[in-house]
Amino acid sequence: MAIKKQYLKSKPICKVTFTVEAPDAKKASVVGSFNDWNAKKAPLKKLKNGTFKGTVDLDKDSSYEFKYVVDGAYVNDSEADSYAWNDFAGAENGVVTV
Repeated sequence: MAIKKQYLKSKPICKVTFTVEAPDAKKASVVGSFNDWNAKKAPLKKLKNGTFKGTVDLDKDSSYEFKYVVDGAYVNDSEADSYAWNDFAGAENGVVTV
């Protein structure tokens, strides 16, 4: 799993690329506070090597909770910037700070 950040000079936006390795999975998406935890808003594309990848534009100077949804199962990113407990989920969520 990996998170890559690319800051734009022309706008207060950071393009964040989320990558999750799931060679046996059929579908994956990234959900979080930036898309109302809606898996349909940020589906990840499956690459030939079995990795899923997708990019989301996030406002700079903010932190967002997120998780991956891999074939219906919620998965944290081991390389998240930090983790935050979420009472609603009853679990920790990954946090990306841009």
